[in-house]
Amino acid sequence: MAAGAQIKYDLEERLLEYAARIICLTGALPRTQAGTHVAGQLLRSGTSPLSNHGEAQAAESVDDFIHKMSVALKELKESRRWLRLLVKAHLIRESSRVEPLVTETEELVRIFAASIRTAKSRK
Repeated sequence: MAAGAQIKYDLEERLLEYAARIICLTGALPRTQAGTHVAGQLLRSGTSPLSNHGEAQAAESVDDFIHKMSVALKELKESRRWLRLLVKAHLIRESSRVEPLVTETEELVRIFAASIRTAKSRK
């Protein structure tokens, strides 16, 4: 890479990886009533930001963009809560498997919140 060149930052790829990690994690949860419930909730909220980000990229207006990004942000915040519950309720043996996802969720929350703030400031 040439001096001064930057690595391309691709949020779509990051969200794709995040969703794939959520899918793998939910597949490892116990097949109990609680495990199935939390898996379903986390699967929905953890994969939703990928599609909502895609919709935001095709937004028809700034308001539409803000709305789609806000939905993705809401889903990320929900995912963070489900991930924390997995650990607290001991639904997964290796909590070390969940902690990196919690960290990634926090980073994605900050990215989406900043993007929404920027879009609102440009209105």
